[in-house]
Amino acid sequence: MSVELTSPTGLMQPVPYHHVAVATGTRQVYISGQTARAADGAPAAPGDLAGQVAAVLRNVHIALASAGAGFTDVVRLTFYVTDWRPEKIEAFMGGVESVAQELGLPIPLPPSSLIGVDFLFEPDVLVEVEATAVLD
Repeated sequence: MSVELTSPTGLMQPVPYHHVAVATGTRQVYISGQTARAADGAPAAPGDLAGQVAAVLRNVHIALASAGAGFTDVVRLTFYVTDWRPEKIEAFMGGVESVAQELGLPIPLPPSSLIGVDFLFEPDVLVEVEATAVLD
């Protein structure tokens, strides 16, 4: 495996993501911000944060697969969530957990950031995610 995920002693525990990813390999994959849109542009799960989190992770999975990668190759996820408040974490994590097994998404997640934003590119978009992966 080209990616080793760890959470060293001395850093906050437990968290829903690993703190460190060490990757070996020469092929890097950068996935642009994915939103809850189908291939035809139709919105998925309007108004439902958990549903949109699941949909964006499915889209990231498709993008990774197109490069011969999967979530086990991911070294970084960056989530942007509109109107973020701490009480949204349950719905957010519910969306992650609902597709983790289906997509081979490790729990805890690879190193991740969740950034609250006022809005994304269209009013119905509640979450966007970027991914970085390293392959051999």
